[in-house]
Amino acid sequence: MEERREDNNEVSLDKKTIDVLVANIIPTSKYFEARFDHLQSQIDIIWKDVNDVKSELKEFEKRVDSRFTELKSDIDKRFEQVDKRFEQVDKRFEEVNKRFEQVDRRFEQIDKRFEQIELKFDKLIERIDTRIDAGMRENRNFTLKLFTFAMTFSAISIIALIGRVLRLF
Repeated sequence: MEERREDNNEVSLDKKTIDVLVANIIPTSKYFEARFDHLQSQIDIIWKDVNDVKSELKEFEKRVDSRFTELKSDIDKRFEQVDKRFEQVDKRFEEVNKRFEQVDRRFEQIDKRFEQIELKFDKLIERIDTRIDAGMRENRNFTLKLFTFAMTFSAISIIALIGRVLRLF
């Protein structure tokens, strides 16, 4: 840089110095082209990254969809299994109900049998009561006969004793 000083303290610049200053201070079109190329390459990289993210997102979406589909099919299978198990449980309950019905019928048969046995016992007890009553009547009659015989014998004995005491016999 070349400077010339004058007495009034002003700086004077020649044309060459101004050209150098302008060339160094104001960027050239090459600078702008380089900057635009750099920006374009950055934009291209960003677009490539965006496209990569889009494709990865689509792949992720497909994987998630397939997982959900698998999960849904697994859940459907499990529900089918649960339905089958419930059907089995229902069948078992039906079997248990049938079994209880059979047990109820057997208890009804047992109740009828007990009623029959009770009737037989009543008839048997009635027959025994009749026999006991008949036996008691016979015993009463026999007791009365024996009592009558004993009284008669006692009366005869007393008469004989009185007759002996009085020397009638």
